[in-house]
Amino acid sequence: MGGTVGAVSSSGTYSFTKPNRESITLIAGLGVEGDVHAGATVKHRFRMENDPSQPNLRQVHLIHEELFDEVRGAGFEVTAGELGENVTTRGIDLLGLPVGTLLHLGEAAVVEVTGLRNPCKQIDNFRKGLMKQVVGRDAQGTVRFKSGIMSVVVAGGVVRPGDPVKVVLPDGPHLPLEIV
Repeated sequence: MGGTVGAVSSSGTYSFTKPNRESITLIAGLGVEGDVHAGATVKHRFRMENDPSQPNLRQVHLIHEELFDEVRGAGFEVTAGELGENVTTRGIDLLGLPVGTLLHLGEAAVVEVTGLRNPCKQIDNFRKGLMKQVVGRDAQGTVRFKSGIMSVVVAGGVVRPGDPVKVVLPDGPHLPLEIV
């Protein structure tokens, strides 16, 4: 089971979107080299206000490129990096992965999936009405967050667009993703 890296993005400053790069370097235990969210402890501003010592379970943000196709069908033009993700993938059901899944990115980098990204009001500030597209309900009426997944870096390495992504599921029982 696997897919490919469609784009990589990073930003050294707090901003909603992140510019695409030719490559990013993942550092074990920290995240994306030079990215504002890199660190062993939490770096998201609203989380730092509550407890700056909590572990950073949101070192690398991944979004499936198929989401952009989906929201385009609803009239929203969104491209890689614009929702703040570091790695844009194609061909992987990121939202269906269980907690603890390992994603091998390129030749050496490995991230461990920690949970779902919680969509925030900045999504509507970016494109009015977009939040409604990335938060929905499934057939049973359960709320579904579609704005990507979060992970921590367990093995560092360089990641580039076009790199393969290999999915390694954890031993069962599998735990569904929750917001981290």
